[in-house]
Amino acid sequence: MFLYSEKMSSYKLKVLLTGAATVDKTSLIQRFIKNRFQANYKLTVGVDILTKDVEFRQGETATLSIWDIGDQQRFKFIRSTFYKGSAGALLVFDLTREQTYTEIRKWFTEIKKFTGSIPFVLIGNNIHLHKLIDKAIIQKEAREFA
Repeated sequence: MFLYSEKMSSYKLKVLLTGAATVDKTSLIQRFIKNRFQANYKLTVGVDILTKDVEFRQGETATLSIWDIGDQQRFKFIRSTFYKGSAGALLVFDLTREQTYTEIRKWFTEIKKFTGSIPFVLIGNNIHLHKLIDKAIIQKEAREFA
């Protein structure tokens, strides 16, 4: 969804936040929205919607509506309704778990099926756990995909 209001010089953008369970999507977005880090893990059930106003030029703001989408199978049949009106997607995987990268391709295919070709950002999370990362495999594949 992309709305522009000339009077207010503001935009409203719906952004999807997706990826496998436990890749720290919620922690990532909480850090961006509220500038805090949560050490305790809270499973996102269904969808959690957060907003943030971002000034990108003097006098122009974008209100980001970020839809943190849970990965539970029982909600898969309704996920397509969450995608409607999206302007972009954040695809998050855990750099320490290659399986989460494989799952990103499934998310990408699903999102593309219901939204068409929206812009996306591929995010490799948990770089701070660098000793556990098989960098060569994931970096090469991720770059090719992006």
